[in-house]
Amino acid sequence: MFNFSFINKIKKKIFPFYKNKDLKFVFNKLHDGYPKKFKTAMFVGGCVRKYLSKEEVDDIDIATSLTIDRIKEKFKDTEFQIIDSGIKHGTVTLVKDKLKLELTTLRKDIKTDGRHAEIEFTDDWFEDSQRRDITVNAIYLDIHGKLYDYQGGVNDLKKNIIKFIGDPNTRIQEDYLRIIRFLRFAIQYDSSTDSQTIEALKLNLVGIKKLSKERVLDELFKMIKLENFSNIFKHKNIRFIFSLIFPELKHLERLERLQLVNNKKVFTKEFILGTLLIDETNNYEYFCHKYKASNLIKHNLEIMTNGIRELRADRHFFANNLKKMIYKYGKENIKKINLLFFCSDKKIKLNNFQKNNRFIEGTKSPKFPYSGQYLINKGFSEGRKVGLILKKLEDHWFNNNFNISEQEVRSIIEREGT
Repeated sequence: MFNFSFINKIKKKIFPFYKNKDLKFVFNKLHDGYPKKFKTAMFVGGCVRKYLSKEEVDDIDIATSLTIDRIKEKFKDTEFQIIDSGIKHGTVTLVKDKLKLELTTLRKDIKTDGRHAEIEFTDDWFEDSQRRDITVNAIYLDIHGKLYDYQGGVNDLKKNIIKFIGDPNTRIQEDYLRIIRFLRFAIQYDSSTDSQTIEALKLNLVGIKKLSKERVLDELFKMIKLENFSNIFKHKNIRFIFSLIFPELKHLERLERLQLVNNKKVFTKEFILGTLLIDETNNYEYFCHKYKASNLIKHNLEIMTNGIRELRADRHFFANNLKKMIYKYGKENIKKINLLFFCSDKKIKLNNFQKNNRFIEGTKSPKFPYSGQYLINKGFSEGRKVGLILKKLEDHWFNNNFNISEQEVRSIIEREGT
């Protein structure tokens, strides 16, 4: 048997991400016209951190001493598409096929208000590292694989230490989103946090109110999607601060039950959010309103909420009404509702949850036997009337255990078609 995990590790060692031919092309373009020893560009941030931690490298950020105008000039006649993704902040995105690169001119902060920074561009790599948030995100890597570590991030990464660059209060007050980002990295790397940093996080919590709800929600989703989000239980202070920021996510204890189930396909961001939110109150509705959640998120949470309420109200749910619920909500949603039920009630045994899951898997969703074309063939014109009659037929079929006779069909058509 092949050990694919081992093979992938070998591949990553022999062919690290920075040896990609398109990346080499980009770096050669950026360096063209400059002295050999002059550093015009280096990888930075998450891609370097993930490379050193042997994680999958996805998003690639490149820091460069070149201005946006100079970058655009160099790539205007290439296969790369140039996207103005953040001109004000000195950022441009290059796209070719599936490769997406975010290039940002080296910069230093002049003035900040906790949400936005007034910046000045620079060609000093150390100054650029000084304005970054945590040490493990301020490691630079050149196209040849050489590391430039101005803030001691490599050593911190080896020891799973997450800490701010310089004074924690200063770093946080530059952008209050860094409080939540810090929590995310502390959880991800299972890092203990010193008392000075914890105090700074607490003292600056009020600043989160200045942030846009969209930024906060996006950062929350990154956190709850961590494979080891349950590490939050190991760190009392981190959990306490998390609960102060997100008081609506009051069912963290359900994560312990969730760990008993190995089904990552179900663990979408909406499901994990629902697991932490949903109860007998209007908790999830308030959260969605507060954070301006998308209609899709609200819809998915509503399905989970309605489903769990029906399941709790009917102790014969799986024996008598499963087909109806699968037709109403869809099989994948019923699996999520079953899992949420298991996570929210410690009395339910794991083998009972698994038995119900197998029952769901083995149950086919009924198919409604009529369509709009059937009614058109009966002489009806397309339009609202067809939709109304179809809905009446479907309701009768659904409520009659997925049965409807030809006589009942004719009766409904005659009654509703007049």
